[in-house]
Amino acid sequence: MGEWNAMTYEGKDNLLRVVRREAEGMFAMAEEPGVWEAPTTSTGWQVRDVIGHLVDVTEAYFEAFDAARGGPAVPEAYGLTGMGARLNEKARAFRTVSQSELMDRVRSDFEKMMGIEEALTEEEWGGLTVSHFYMGPLPAFFYPAFQLMDYGVHSWDIRQGMGRAHGLAGDAADLLVPFMMVLWSATAAVDPGIEPFEVGVRVTSGPNAADYRVKVGPEGFVHEAGKIDDLPVVFEFDPASLVLTAFGRVNAGTYRGDPALADRFLNVFFRI
Repeated sequence: MGEWNAMTYEGKDNLLRVVRREAEGMFAMAEEPGVWEAPTTSTGWQVRDVIGHLVDVTEAYFEAFDAARGGPAVPEAYGLTGMGARLNEKARAFRTVSQSELMDRVRSDFEKMMGIEEALTEEEWGGLTVSHFYMGPLPAFFYPAFQLMDYGVHSWDIRQGMGRAHGLAGDAADLLVPFMMVLWSATAAVDPGIEPFEVGVRVTSGPNAADYRVKVGPEGFVHEAGKIDDLPVVFEFDPASLVLTAFGRVNAGTYRGDPALADRFLNVFFRI
């Protein structure tokens, strides 16, 4: 099952395969006539803003990898609390660029980034530290995972904006499951005086199906794989529901146990 663990080199080819498919699917939608200014479910964003966002973040990745390999240093991490507002400003700044020009740019950026990731060695996949503009130093494998988040989830946003029934591809959701625990840990808005509590999260299907014990307290969000049947509330998610809930796109999942504690947990996160 190593090919489904994108945090290991064994998962590299599988991850990059799915990233490319999701990207090509998005590009095809964004190039359709009449969709450029169509709404999406990313608040206030049109299709053109999603493409502008991808140009913005991908070109920041180039700077981050250059710095990791001895180039000019990048600034200290901006942090996640102001991330949404800044991303919105950056994405909308491309509205004056034509559809054809911006699509050429995002395709070129994508191919350049794929070339960087395809060239990563086994040692570099987990051993090269690359500083993310918002999150700070991270192993290199996070960057293709970020691309899958962007192309997979924002493709969902575009389809949702079109008002047609749709879903999230199973292989994309499966690969993202372990990263959703990281996303939740980074977006937990925990007050230092919070009374600690513990819940269980069960991913019910797919190659990354697992049970997680999650502790929320003054130290933040801490998770580990383990038995959860003794906990006061357990959440069950299929892979896509977990991804879309963690990204704040839907309120999904099944909980079993204490409803008040379930509400506390689900409302502890801020959305990016």
